[in-house]
Parts: sequence; structure tokens; C-alpha cells
Amino acid sequence: MNRPERILMATRNPGKIREMRRLLEPLGVAVVSVDDVAETAGPPPEVSEDGASFTENALIKARAYAVWARLPVIAEDSGICVDALDGAPGIRSSRFGGVEGDDARNNALLLEKLAGIPEQRRGAHYHTSVVYLERGDAEPVICEAQWHGRILEAPRGTGGFGYDPLFWVPEHGCASAELSADQKNRLSHRGKAMRALVERLSALWD
Repeated sequence: MNRPERILMATRNPGKIREMRRLLEPLGVAVVSVDDVAETAGPPPEVSEDGASFTENALIKARAYAVWARLPVIAEDSGICVDALDGAPGIRSSRFGGVEGDDARNNALLLEKLAGIPEQRRGAHYHTSVVYLERGDAEPVICEAQWHGRILEAPRGTGGFGYDPLFWVPEHGCASAELSADQKNRLSHRGKAMRALVERLSALWD
């Protein structure tokens, strides 16, 4: 497997792009966004993330974007799984409130669903599946990771994105949204999975 000059990040979520670019810096490869590629490749594909797991959804995205962009692709699917909700919102995390990517609605609905649930039953974890694909029909490289904590009763902090204002990080005694970018990348599910991916790709490319 040869080291590519560019890798497409298969997301339009600015928070994910920002975090993942930082985490991929050790690879020394240019990371381009969907909008960057759309300038020459045309409109990106509309991808139905209808898989039954985070990994299935990440693979669906990776294959569609690899064919469209004709570039190696990193795709990720992640979400938050709450114990008291039997693992929900899970793979529906980004559209939990009914509108794709509406963090405020998603957080509000999660708090509503957990109203009256005591602290000891508010355990939760983030889960991510990250997929690297050289081309649409290539063998994928897949890395998964989790980050455990619990759901607060009210949002805290202004950093991060998604459910970060509600996710309590016990080892730091604060919400994920109160961590610095570097702290979050060291602790988070995405940071763990991306470091594992960097290690595997570095070995494959050397």
C-alpha cells in the first residue's frame, strides 16, 4: 500500500474535520474536505446511512466517497450510547432530534428523555468507527474506540460539538465541552481511533 498525496475526509461536519485534521498530522499527508473536492468533482454523493452499526455506516460513506472523489478516503461514524435508553440514540445520534446535525435539538431531546433519571443511571459512552479505503472496492482498514462517562442534567462549556456539553468526563471532573482541543483529542473515542489508524497506516505505507 503506497502513501497517497491526499486523503479525502468524508464529512461536512466542521467540528469533525477540525479534530480529524489535527489527529492525522503525523501521517504527513494532505487532508482535503468534501467541499475542496467538489470544486472539481462536482456535487458529492447523497449517502443513506442505513447500516445497522457504526462500522456499516462508515463503510457506506467511505465507498460512496471513494468512487466519487477517486481518492483514498477516511470516513467515520460515531454517536453516543446511553445506558438508561438501552444504547440510544446510538447510530441515530446526529439526527436524534429529527434534523440532521442539529446539536441543540439533539441535546434537548436527550435531556428530556433522561428527565428524572438519577446520576448513577446516566452512564453513557461515545463510540466511533473509522474506516480508511484506498478505492471503492479496496479492503478497508477499520479502527473502533469508545469513551465512557455519563450524561449531565444541564449543558456545560462551549467547546467541542454534538453532545459534548452534556458528556461528563470523570477523570477531569468537567464536561467534554470544557476540555481544550488537545485534552479532548487525548481522551476521546475519536482521538483513540484516529491514533490507532495513524499507527496502522504508517506501518502499511512504510
